[in-house]
Amino acid sequence: MSSYGRFPAFEKTPEIPMNILGIETSCDETAAAVVENGTRVRSSVVASQVAVHHAYGGVVPELAARKHIENICIVVERAVAEAGMQPGDVDGVAATRGPGLVGALLVGFSFAKAFSYGRGIPWIGVDHLQGHLNSVFLADKTPSFPFVALLVSGGHTAVYHVTSHTRARLMGQTRDDAAGEAFDKVAKMLDLGYPGGVAISRMAERGDPGRIKFPRAWLDKNGFAFSFSGLKTAVKRYVETHDDYRWHMADIAAGFEAAVVDVLCYKLLNAAEETGCRDIAIVGGVAANRRLRENVSQAAAEGGFALHVPHISLCGDNAAMIAATGYHYLSDPDGPRGSLGDDVYSRAPLCL
Repeated sequence: MSSYGRFPAFEKTPEIPMNILGIETSCDETAAAVVENGTRVRSSVVASQVAVHHAYGGVVPELAARKHIENICIVVERAVAEAGMQPGDVDGVAATRGPGLVGALLVGFSFAKAFSYGRGIPWIGVDHLQGHLNSVFLADKTPSFPFVALLVSGGHTAVYHVTSHTRARLMGQTRDDAAGEAFDKVAKMLDLGYPGGVAISRMAERGDPGRIKFPRAWLDKNGFAFSFSGLKTAVKRYVETHDDYRWHMADIAAGFEAAVVDVLCYKLLNAAEETGCRDIAIVGGVAANRRLRENVSQAAAEGGFALHVPHISLCGDNAAMIAATGYHYLSDPDGPRGSLGDDVYSRAPLCL
């Protein structure tokens, strides 16, 4: 048995598959997955809390943490079973360390420590954003390094220059609301419910994006910073000054969605041009947005770029991306290992 606070390295040869158990509890999904050699998803289980938080119009941190405690054992057991394995067959563990809700993170992080320590196997804490960047490697067609990735979700909107599975340079990020957060807040203004991204997208499909034109927050068009607070305020002003706005809900949703997507698409393609990368990617929960996928796909084709987007099931928070990222740390004999003294963090570092 390893000494307190230290975990062993892999003793397997590269020819033998390494099965990593991933655990994700950064927000309101309790997720576990088993991934083989960083690419083959053997199982991926997600227990959603949407029904719990729907009445509040957003995630309640205390409730999220309590639900994680209720679900974590069940979800992990199911993920291992669906992979056709026993707990003793797991070679290593990777758990989300941050960013996210501290109470929620601690549930999965503490479980990972106990699981790995009790079995004498290595483990590692993984950055949630790094997990999203690696989610594109769980598809059949994968990008070549380096590539540029747009990470867009409920809590984050940023452009990264990705140079390896464990290294990425932040080129720019939002100065206020993340795109997904703006979707949620606008959906709340329009009484469309939670989660807002899905609600806005469904409503927008019935609307005309050119009928109500909202401002594009380009900021510096040559830079890679984002801002969505002004757009959110513009929608609020429209609702407040048009008594008949409910007759135009679909057009409002379509106009808002188009304003967000235009900026995201432009900044991503501009980053690819600046870095000289021919591979680009969209990752994160908002990567599931149909208009964003279609617009970037068309622009990429016109510009000669290869676009990579994870399967929709891997765009939102999931543990497969965490397991895949953990593999690239744990399979390196000289790579870092988790210790019992490690802690979670709520905010993302500037660089990965």
